[in-house]
Order: sequence, then structure tokens, then C-alpha cells
Amino acid sequence: MTGIAFRELSPVSFLERAAAVFADRPAVVDGERRDTYAQLWQRAQRLAGLLAARGVEPGDRVAVLSPNTHLLLEAHYGVPLAGAVLVALNTRLAPAEISYILEHSGASLVLVDAEHRDALGEQPIPVIDSESYDELVDGAEPHRVEVADERSLLSINYTSGTTGRPKGVMYHHRGAYLQALAMAYHAKLDTSSQYLWTLPMFHTNGWCFPWAVTAAGGVHHCLRKVDPGAIWRAITEEGITHFCAAPTVLSMLAEHPEARDLDHVLRVFAGGAPPWPALLARMGELGFDIRHLYGLTETFGPAVVCEWQPEWDAADAQHRARLIARQGIGNVVAEPVRVTDPDGEDVPADGLTPGEILLRGNNVMLGYYRDPEATDNATTDGWFRSGDLGVRHPDGYVELRDRMKDVIISGGENITSIEVENALTAHPDVLEAAVVAAPDEKWGEVPVAFVSLRETGGASEAELVEFVRTRIAAFKAPKRIVFGDLPKTSTGKLQKNVLRNKAVSG
Repeated sequence: MTGIAFRELSPVSFLERAAAVFADRPAVVDGERRDTYAQLWQRAQRLAGLLAARGVEPGDRVAVLSPNTHLLLEAHYGVPLAGAVLVALNTRLAPAEISYILEHSGASLVLVDAEHRDALGEQPIPVIDSESYDELVDGAEPHRVEVADERSLLSINYTSGTTGRPKGVMYHHRGAYLQALAMAYHAKLDTSSQYLWTLPMFHTNGWCFPWAVTAAGGVHHCLRKVDPGAIWRAITEEGITHFCAAPTVLSMLAEHPEARDLDHVLRVFAGGAPPWPALLARMGELGFDIRHLYGLTETFGPAVVCEWQPEWDAADAQHRARLIARQGIGNVVAEPVRVTDPDGEDVPADGLTPGEILLRGNNVMLGYYRDPEATDNATTDGWFRSGDLGVRHPDGYVELRDRMKDVIISGGENITSIEVENALTAHPDVLEAAVVAAPDEKWGEVPVAFVSLRETGGASEAELVEFVRTRIAAFKAPKRIVFGDLPKTSTGKLQKNVLRNKAVSG
């Protein structure tokens, strides 16, 4: 009976199905390249054959260093089809960091985009670059290794390593399969969807959208780098209907000279950092349908989604922006989110009492690769500890207050950086803001703000401090404001660790 009632889950099966039912439909747009789903399935199987011919065996790790091109998309299928484990590398890492990950993961082969070949340096393992990749794949024999255990290793995603060596987060086939379905469901993907790859596929496997878009039979539009002009052109010329992005990318789009009101529905998943209400209101004015997500590398990307409720339609624009700025509820395949106090008890759902956000379920990692101590430290009583501070509202929606390490303790009072940032970005001259702690002899710590102004903005430090004091308690206002561009990661997240170092050094 088991044979007909159960099959090991793997996201690779989405492509097999798409090749059968959407064979001649477009699957991939990458520059001048156009592939159908039948062609993508053939290429994925031939990539698996190429890897096997180069000595890759089931369980081996295959690393990929590439921007969002068809090479990296195909690797999300071809590598697991070979029975191997995908290790997608951040293209902005330094050569030493890449070497560490290759050594730590035990990668046996690297696929690399020619533009990033120098970042690899001299490696003791085989390398296939994009200049020969297509020809080699076309000449390979199709190959497939069946998944014997859905909880076996599918990919390893390395964290940014801002506070030490990056950790390898282990994803399993079952989790990726279910998370992909959750993303397809919440994003309302279907065969008419035109998905633009603004989010790096190397970042938590692109929040599982390499598999989600395929499951829905939509079109993958590859984008080598985030460029607001290119994004606006894709929206206009290609009819893009979906993309994912950090709030800073949305800010770039809203401020770009080509920004215009949309003439079709465009759904955006925003995550990586809490979007500020003023930005959400601006994007809403342009016609973007924003959905706020929350998650971590350890949770296959977005484990929590701010699910829209029709009753919110009657609210005014500013109130709606505050509602959708919340992180929300567990996605359709996740377990309910908990917010707990230091004793492990759930905090009251009053929207005020803070606690640590805990998660568990099928879309949580197996653990950290070759690091059982870190795995133990990140879990408690069967729950993953996010390290994020949040509150639960009476309607059950969770709202992030801060990273626990980012809470500023000034004179015994807790100040959450997000609250101060939201107050700053409500000023019409402010484009972006980041608030961190700086040491202070009297108060222990005080908030320092780093602010990027709009081109037309001319607000002074005194003006902004006074503006913040009219919106939140005066002691929470920044004691110093530094103007200028804010440092960001390749995914558009603010690098608060860099700003903290600046604040400490003065």
C-alpha cells in the first residue's frame, strides 16, 4: 500500500511536471536566450549527466558562483538530479571567504559565471565556467538519481558571517518542496505570471522561488544585477507581474526617474528587513501590491507572511501601510509562530509585550553543517530561536521590534532601532535610515542614526531630531545623525554591523 500512497517529496518534481503539461510554454528569459519548459527539463537532466561524467556522486557538494542567470536556475534542478547537494555562493564574497566555504562544504566541483571567475582564485577542485557551460551541457547524456529520502540534504546556504565565520544552513528536499508551494500560494503565481529575478538566487535559494515559479508554470526572467532602470523597463516591456526585494530596492524604484503608476497588477514580496510605513504608502500610490514577509536563512526564507484581510480595504492608506508593515502569521505550511519571554512562556497578545520569535515546522533547517554546537545553541525545546524581538497583536499577527542584538539599552530603558527608524523615515526629506547603539559614559548606550536624504531633501540634524521627538518619546531620539549613503549587502539589506563599528569608533 505504501508504494501507491507515498512518494518522497522533492522540488525537482515541479520541473518534471511542468515539462509534461507546459512543454512548449516559455520557462526562462535570459537576455536573448529563450527556453521552454521542455527544454529546461532536458537541460537540467543533461547538467546532471555532465556532473556525473565529471565524477560527482550522490551526496557530493556542487558549488555555483553566478548572478541570476540560466546557469544558476538550471543548477537548482540539475545538481539535485545528480543526487548532489547545491551550494550557491554569494557573488559579493571576497576570494578568501569563497575559499573557506568551498573547503568547509567539501565541494567537489564549481560552476562559475565567467564574470566572477577571478573571485575563485586557484582551486584544487574542478571548475566549469559559463563560457563552456552551455556547450558541455548540450553534449552531455541525460541523467537522474531518484531521491531516496525526502529529508536528505538538498542544499547548503551559508549565512553572511557578520559576527564570525559563516554557518552552512542545511535544507532538505521536503522543506524546499513545501516552502515552494507556500510561496506559489501566497504570491498567487500561475501560468500567466512573469517573475523577475531581483532577489539573488544564491540567497536562501531565492526564497524557494526557483521551484515555486516552475510549479506554477510561470516565466523566470533572469536579471544579472539589481538596476532600478532595468527593473522599470522589464515591468513595462515584459509585463512583469511578480518579484521579491528588500525594502531598499523598493526605495530605489520609488525614487527612480522612470517611476510611474502601474497599468497592471504587480505583486511584490518585501523582506530581508522591515519596510517602513512611509515607503509602503508610497509604493501603494504607484500601484504596487506589497506583501511583507519575514524569515531567515534557517527557515528556507519567508516563514511568516502578512496575509491581507479584506476588512482592511476600508482603512485609510496610512493605516493600511501600518498593518502591512507587520510581519504577520506563519505561512500556509508553517507551524504557528510563538513569541516568548526569557522564561520560555508565551507573551500576551497585546501588541506591546516583547519577546523572542520562535519557529518550527517542515520549513526549518536540518541544522548547521558540521556545527552541532551552533545547532544546539539555536534551538530550545524543539523550536528554532530567531534572535529577533517581536510582539504579538490581538489578531495574532506578529510584528518585529528588533534584532535582539540591535536593541539599544540607554539608562536602563530599551529602545528598539526600528521604532526610531520608522519615525525618521516618516519625514518627507528622509529616504532611508538606520539606527544603532553608540557607547555613552552617562547612559551606557545612546541611539545614533545614519540617514540618507532624498535628492530634494535638505533637512538638518536638529530638524530631524525635533521631528522624531514629536512622534516618539524624547529619550529615544538619536543623539547624533550622520548623513550619507548606507552600506548594503548584495540582497539590499542594510549592513548594521558596519554602522555599529562606525558608531563605536566615532
